[in-house]
Amino acid sequence: MTDPGSSPHPAVNRAEAADLFRRAPERWIGVNDSEVAYRRVGQGPDVLFVHGWPASGATFRLLLPHLADQVTCHLIDLPGAGDSRFDEQSPLSVEHHIDSVKTVVGALGLDELAVVGHNSGGMIARHALVGDHRLRAMALINTEQPQGLGWRFKAFLAARNVPRFGQLLGWAAGRPVLRRNPFILGDAFHDASLLDGEFDEFFLQPLYRSPKHQKAAVRILRSFKQEHVEQLGAIHQRIHVPVRLVWGEEDPSFPVARAKEMVDTFPDAAITTVANAGLFAHEERPAEVAAAMLPVLSHHPAS
Repeated sequence: MTDPGSSPHPAVNRAEAADLFRRAPERWIGVNDSEVAYRRVGQGPDVLFVHGWPASGATFRLLLPHLADQVTCHLIDLPGAGDSRFDEQSPLSVEHHIDSVKTVVGALGLDELAVVGHNSGGMIARHALVGDHRLRAMALINTEQPQGLGWRFKAFLAARNVPRFGQLLGWAAGRPVLRRNPFILGDAFHDASLLDGEFDEFFLQPLYRSPKHQKAAVRILRSFKQEHVEQLGAIHQRIHVPVRLVWGEEDPSFPVARAKEMVDTFPDAAITTVANAGLFAHEERPAEVAAAMLPVLSHHPAS
């Protein structure tokens, strides 16, 4: 376990949490000819946060003020995102992200940990840590479901092979009015104005202004395979630690009705739904999401 006294900034406020991601990472961890950016804050039981596409570890910034005084938060930017180090030769795919999470857990040297995964990060975390004896709990926020992909997500995936998709995505991300279209990003939030501000700074501007990040995002999206989702049912049966699902009720990509059905695919799981929140429930209702997760994240399993 992490020594609580060794973790910087055991408690943070909202501004400090955002600034954590404006500064250089604490370190980089080598994975597959690239490097994961790593940050740590808090005290208490160890929790690894795995972000989804096209975000970075900064997507969890609003949770930190509600968690860091009770758990040690280990935050990463997977290759191709945020402050990770990569180039055109770096292998970037969902499979490599799964390997990257495994490598990070080994590099951190933790005896046990909980994991929080959002969106594709939740799928990646399940693939990476199923059967790992160090895993003590899991919290999943609006993520892939073993019933398969819904029509909304399938429609988005279908566009990924359109010529110049990356440029089109970046162009739309950089235009506030256009990105609020429901078929672009507008239905990711209950309150579409949250696509501006910090969400724009941390996630949309890199897609708009950085060809390197734009190309990386497209490479990772194009690596997504239906089999990654189809395997989740069998994976869930092998996850015997407590699992808490936390779901924004207005998410059209991963419908809440399917999330409720997903509870029984785990040996030990429960769900909390969050009203007036979409795909990024933890950005819209961070206090509610944190309160729902803490009972499992801060739990020490019986010896």
